[in-house]
Amino acid sequence: MTVSKFPILTVQDLSVVFPDNNGGLNALDDVSFEVCPQEFICFLGPSGSGKTTLLRILAGLLRPTEGQVHFVRSQQPKIGMVFQQSNLMPWRTVMDNIKLPLELEGMGESKARVRAQEMIELVGLQGFEDNWPRDLSGGMAQRVALARALIHDPDLLLLDEPFGSLDAITRERMWTELSRIWQARQPVTDGPGKTVIMVTHSINESLFLADRVLVLTQRPGRVKLDLKVDLPRPRKEDIRYTPHFGKLARKLREAIE
Repeated sequence: MTVSKFPILTVQDLSVVFPDNNGGLNALDDVSFEVCPQEFICFLGPSGSGKTTLLRILAGLLRPTEGQVHFVRSQQPKIGMVFQQSNLMPWRTVMDNIKLPLELEGMGESKARVRAQEMIELVGLQGFEDNWPRDLSGGMAQRVALARALIHDPDLLLLDEPFGSLDAITRERMWTELSRIWQARQPVTDGPGKTVIMVTHSINESLFLADRVLVLTQRPGRVKLDLKVDLPRPRKEDIRYTPHFGKLARKLREAIE
């Protein structure tokens, strides 16, 4: 897959200070980076480095103290977001949870169900349309959350440690599934495609998924390393055991430490 060299998103001199009784808590300091169409970018760093704060700013949920976020297009892009917890509505089935964004947009029931079924098939949940959230495993619930975030065809997908609460085996399986889903949503011909920005604490997760990994320092978070992940796609599980994967992992670990 070819990534355009022209950015769709620029972040310039971003700083965030949360007021407190000690002169303010500096969460982010002078953060700048660019994102190109169809890129998959991971932010990696220790707890408290401002990763989630940055994602909330990109989602428009929080205003920065200084700096700016600029989307390089005439209109605000559509944004989807998936959190660490799936946050499914327990009184709605899998189908009803996924089609909720379309209902809020006023789409008719029949059309919304067709779109939701497409998403269900994309994330591999055929046969679970009428199940309740309580009957789903953690991995299945996150697939529902991912389908719900993708159903309104967002330009930018923001992922805040979506697999952080899963066991190790399920988490690794979800890496492969997320990579497959992301690539399946890219255009066959030239087009904007799907751009993903993901927050993670896992070096292996970031290298398996991302085109670039940006490492943030301890609070206040600053960009310490912007690493290009030159691993071939599609990526199989055994790529984690290759010498080059190990070399990249060492670079990230050194930057974090």
